Amino acid sequence: MANGTSYFEPASRQGIGYSQPGTVLWLLGPTSAGKTTLATRVVADLRGQGVPAILFDGDEVRGFFGPDLGFGADSRLRVASVLVHLANKAADAGLQVVVAALTAGQDARQYVRANVRNLTIGYVACSLEACAKRDPKGLYGKAMRGEIDTLIGYNSEYRPPDNPDLVLDTEAYSVDELAARIVASYAWN
Repeated sequence: MANGTSYFEPASRQGIGYSQPGTVLWLLGPTSAGKTTLATRVVADLRGQGVPAILFDGDEVRGFFGPDLGFGADSRLRVASVLVHLANKAADAGLQVVVAALTAGQDARQYVRANVRNLTIGYVACSLEACAKRDPKGLYGKAMRGEIDTLIGYNSEYRPPDNPDLVLDTEAYSVDELAARIVASYAWN
């Protein structure tokens, strides 16, 4: 304080270090595999332990663009690039980031690998038969009736990623078990 005025001291001058960059866990898998459900649980569990965490969901980003955004490769890559940007910004701010997104195209997967810092790829594995039975959004039903022709996994093949860092089988394990495994074993800074 000088002349009765107090000044803000930047954190580095107060002897307090800036937070370390966060990490990014990118959950990918077919529609209705349980990506968002698992990601929501992981973020809630981390926050419950006092770890600052945030979820970015591919469907939410897609919804932001509105109905003009299609389902072709370019549109899917656009969603992935926005998620990459958001994930990096949040991780730079010290948050632990969980992304839940289909990320079906090889171009999108390569873009994620090349551009996300502190990245772990988690493949949310689930048979397409089980995904179709879950079908919370009714997309498999619409595809089966011919109302949509863009559902990856039904109208075109969903290829599992090459060499994911984690395989999270939502048919073999419950969301509770998988979330506990992630929270307990992942290197959250």
